[in-house]
Parts: sequence; structure tokens; C-alpha cells
Amino acid sequence: MRVLGVNALFHDPSAALVVDGQVVAAAEEERFSRRKHGKRPVPFSAWELPEQAMSWCLTAAGLAPGDLDAVAYGVDPALAKPAAALGLDDPWDHLRWTYADNVAGFLATALPGLEPARVRHVPHHVAHAASAALAGPFAACSVLVLDGRGEHASHLAGHYDAERRLHVLASQDLPDSLGLLYESLTEHLGFLRSSDEYKVMALAAYGEPRFLGELRGIVRARPDGGFDAPVPDWSRWATRRDPRAEDWDDAHADLACSVQARVEEVLVELASWLRERTGDDALALAGGVALNCVANSRIWREAGFADVWVQPAAGDAGTALGAALQVAADAGDDVRLMPGADLGRGWDDDELAARLTAAHVPFTTPGDLTDQVAEALAADAVVGWFDGRSEFGPRALGHRSLLAHPGVADNAERLNAVKGREQFRPVAPMVRADRAAEVFADGPLPSPYMLFVHRVLPAWRDRIPAVVHVDGTARIQTVDPDGSRLARLLDAFEQRTGLPVLVNTSLNTAGRPMVDDPRDALELFGSAPVDLLVLGPHLVRRAALFAREAA
Repeated sequence: MRVLGVNALFHDPSAALVVDGQVVAAAEEERFSRRKHGKRPVPFSAWELPEQAMSWCLTAAGLAPGDLDAVAYGVDPALAKPAAALGLDDPWDHLRWTYADNVAGFLATALPGLEPARVRHVPHHVAHAASAALAGPFAACSVLVLDGRGEHASHLAGHYDAERRLHVLASQDLPDSLGLLYESLTEHLGFLRSSDEYKVMALAAYGEPRFLGELRGIVRARPDGGFDAPVPDWSRWATRRDPRAEDWDDAHADLACSVQARVEEVLVELASWLRERTGDDALALAGGVALNCVANSRIWREAGFADVWVQPAAGDAGTALGAALQVAADAGDDVRLMPGADLGRGWDDDELAARLTAAHVPFTTPGDLTDQVAEALAADAVVGWFDGRSEFGPRALGHRSLLAHPGVADNAERLNAVKGREQFRPVAPMVRADRAAEVFADGPLPSPYMLFVHRVLPAWRDRIPAVVHVDGTARIQTVDPDGSRLARLLDAFEQRTGLPVLVNTSLNTAGRPMVDDPRDALELFGSAPVDLLVLGPHLVRRAALFAREAA
């Protein structure tokens, strides 16, 4: 089966291609359009398809639309209910479902040659579940999905058996939604709803959970595997923060901390309920709530599962992948573990050199590239690292990254300034997988997708202060010691500094999607104070670039 998965209805439009059960390509539309999240999640944007992502996925595999056996669309309008019946205040919600009802025709227009009859609707939370359980490493497992909303629910708890069949054990109807609860708080704290929830998670570490007791009486898990999550009046605890404000007060941080803590508690209860009913040792997580790495870590520690795997594109972008995998599995294909998050665009060495030459950018192709970059990092340079295929999902994983020295305490503030981000936001460490346990504890290892937080061991906190959050934790990425360029860079940096860790944050500036194309990388390099840019095996030095321009 050749199945193209498509996510478009709510937000983060994306496409993914699965051929004979194998994930071949996946990409988010934002990486092509350069519009963060692709579009805003409003009913009037429901018609916008990820046309560039779909086209690229097919081109990458050498396929035409007519070659597809199916197109899997990650919502099922037959399951939708009127917004009023769901307790949602959205008089235009029906536009979404009118569009979804007719999406086969729109897809056939966007993909000339596609037979509309080949379009399949996959329920939204089934697509999320499949993105985790079918793409993950387990033959059979429990699966937990939590997000803002689907057709009529915000949650699915179930089990995938060894035949790759999903058995749903619980779901939660709207309007109760842990995702919408967190989105509402995000907006109250002055951030962009359905975009900046990770900022609330970061801010929570600066507060105290002094409103937790009251929240426990409002947000709670139920014995049937569901939960109550009405959105309270946040103003009873903290005034609404002006989005233009550059600072926050203690009440804002305390409210973020309290809600984060309560969401963590409820998630642990939901996961524990599921563990009791399935007896599974393994849990797969998806949905936007599964991008909350602090909560994921508590689930790993406290819910009773030996193994927890989180889809790296856990938000709605991942439903394109999940929908395609589910359709392939239903057709009898042997669906297999996704090979990694590097499923997007890539360029070979000659193509990258040609791009640099065409842009009149001076570069070298040194045989000792990793040594030269490690030397610069040891001297406290900031390095843009562009290597291999781009990541699917919101985390930079050493393919489109900004790298820096973790032993310089000011580098967290420095990188936030380079990127134009709030100073309370942490930056993350990457570490070789075989060295991680020497530095980090209380989290699953390996952790290749930056979806858990780990405690930084006391002996290391003063040695790598740039990556230690205010609460003593770090959201780590482990790197396989497989001889890759990135692994060699980590080795070369440790030889010079004694530190097996590098700072890794996404290669972008605030409000912009992560860099994807070499042109994007050059634009960032030309406008931000980055010292070196690595494009595959090629090296651009800022001093050389601007010396040439001055001449």
C-alpha cells in the first residue's frame, strides 16, 4: 500500500507518506510556507491543505498522485457533533465539518490525478493513537491520547494488540479537555493560544503550586477513565497578563506552576487507570498534551509502565503519519517502527555546495570539520548546525540546531537573545547515549526526542550551568555513538573541554518555523549573531563572510 497521510483541519497542517508499512517521508507545511504552525486554528482556515508538504512527500518517493492507493485524512466528519451540543462557544465550527465532508474533492484538486474515492477518513484520536503505537517500538502496548479536541472528544485510552488492532477502553467527550484547559491558561498568561503552551511549562518552574489545592477540586480524574476539566476563571488567582508585557509577577508563575502540577497529577491517574486494565508494560503517548515533557516524566516514574514512548510529532502534525499508518495496517501491511524523526527534506553535499556558491558565500569543506567546530565551540562560539534531513515535529534533534558551550552560564541568556525569546525559557542539552547516565537521572534512557526531563546530577550542575533549568532539570536529547557527524562532534568537544554535553536549541528565531531549506539557514546566519554555520560537510565562518562583504 502507498498511503499519503494528511492533517489539515485544526492546526499544524502536515503530510506523511507510508509505503508498504514503512514511513518514507513526513513534513509540516510551516517548513515550506515559513508561517509558524502553518495557519491559525480557526474554522475559516480549515480549507487550507498542506499542498507543499504533500507534493514534497510524493516527489521524495518518486510517486505521482495517481500512484497512491489511499489518502488518509486525520478526522472523520461522521463523528462530529454541533459545537453547541459539545458545550463549545464557536458558532463557525460547522465550517470545519462542511469542509471535511468534501475534502476528497479538494484533495483531488490539489493532487491532480488522485481518484477522490481513494480518500479515507480516520478518526482524529485514532490517528493520534496510531502515530504513537504503530510507529513506536512495541509489538503491543497501551496507548493514551490527550489533546485539545477531535471530532467530539479530547482523549482516548486504549490498547493495541499484537495484530495491531486498537481496542478503545475510555474516551472523554468535550467540553472537558486538558488541552483546552492548558490553552486557556496560555492565553490568560499573555501568550499565543494553541502555540505557546511550552512557555507556560517553562514558566511553571519559577512558581510555587499555591493554588493546587483549589484546582484539585475542579480538575479531576474519574473512575471510568475520563476526567472533569472545566475551564475556571483564572482571574481569581492572577490577573490577565498583557501580551505586550516583558515580565510577569509571582502570581502568574504560581498559577502556571499550580496548573502544570494538577495536569501532571491527572495524567498520572489516567495512565495508572489504563495500566490496571491492560496489564501492559509499555505505553505509547500522543496528542498535543504529550509534548509536555515534565508530565511525561511523571507518567514514566509513577504510572507503573516499564517503558513509555512518545511520538516526536505528538501534536496534530503527527496525525498525518498516524492516519497513513492506520489505513496501511487495516489493509494488512506490516507497519514498522518509524526510523527516526529525520523524515523531512535533505540535500546532498554537492547540492549544499551549489547553494553556497550560488549565494556567493565563502565556505570550506574541511576534512577535520568536527574538530574545527569543536574548537570554536570550546572557545564559546555559537554554531548553526544544518545536517541531514529535517526533523518531523517541534524539537531540534541535531539536524536543524543551534549549538553552544554548556559550561558558560550566560549561554542560556545569550541564545535566548539570539533567538529573540523570553529569558525564562531553558535551552536543552544533547549528550551521547552511553554517557547520559553519568550526568542525568530520574528519566528514561535513551531519550532521543527531547520528550522527557531528567534531573541533572549535583556533581554536574556547576559544570554545565547553561542547560540546567531553575528547578535543576534538563530536557535532554541522547545521541547514539554511531559515528555520525554529530556524535563525532560531541567526542571532539569533550576532548577539549571534558564535557560530554552540548547546548542544543532549535535553529530559528522567535515566531519563525525551524530552518528547513539551506536558504532559510543562510537568512538566519546573515541576520543573527551566529559565529559559524555548518551545512553538511561545509563550513561558513561569519568573520570570513563579512570580511568578504567589507572588501
